[in-house]
Amino acid sequence: MDPHQFWQQVDETPVVTGGGGWSTAYPARLPDGRFVHLPIRVLPGDGTAAVASLIINQASFAVEDALSSALAQQLQPLAPDVIVGVPTLGLTLANNVARRLGHVRMVPLGTSRKFWYDDKLSAPLSSITSPGQQKRIYLDPRMLPLLQGRRIAVIDDVISSGTSMVAVLALLSDAGLRPAAIGAAMLQGELWRTGLAEFQDVTVAPLASPRLRLAPTGLWQPEL
Repeated sequence: MDPHQFWQQVDETPVVTGGGGWSTAYPARLPDGRFVHLPIRVLPGDGTAAVASLIINQASFAVEDALSSALAQQLQPLAPDVIVGVPTLGLTLANNVARRLGHVRMVPLGTSRKFWYDDKLSAPLSSITSPGQQKRIYLDPRMLPLLQGRRIAVIDDVISSGTSMVAVLALLSDAGLRPAAIGAAMLQGELWRTGLAEFQDVTVAPLASPRLRLAPTGLWQPEL
């Protein structure tokens, strides 16, 4: 597939590569049995580690809707009153999911400091896809009344190492808030389970993908 063709459609069957691995695309399975083919991105380093990538704001509306619908169904039993969206890519998903849950709005976090923000309602933020870039994530003080005493679901696009979500949880904790659920379009690998150990049972996503390791065959296989 050409790079621009990824995450543009939901497929009924996976594209299979012979030899026990994948070359350029990983078939991530939706709960309904269909597949979204994700490009394999080689991580910085020696070229032997990679991940299946999802950039939801580059996805077609059909793929975005399929992921949002599936995630809304997973979150529904956890009964969130309000959705908190994690920037940047999590905001697209959070908005769509909140609408499907019948909410009138969602609460976005931000990485751009407005002059009325309080630095006490912020936390350092980094991610696997933006190595070396240190940002801060903020909660607008005016949003606090929308969150206090409510069942909160925090939504990001992909949870991989869990570092970004841990920062969000620290920010919310400083504001006296504890989420009832965590949602994402995709859980990437298993490293996130360490940082989010207290929230494993309430962390949901319609897609899951393993960390990948380059095999002697030249194909990518799940990291052991």
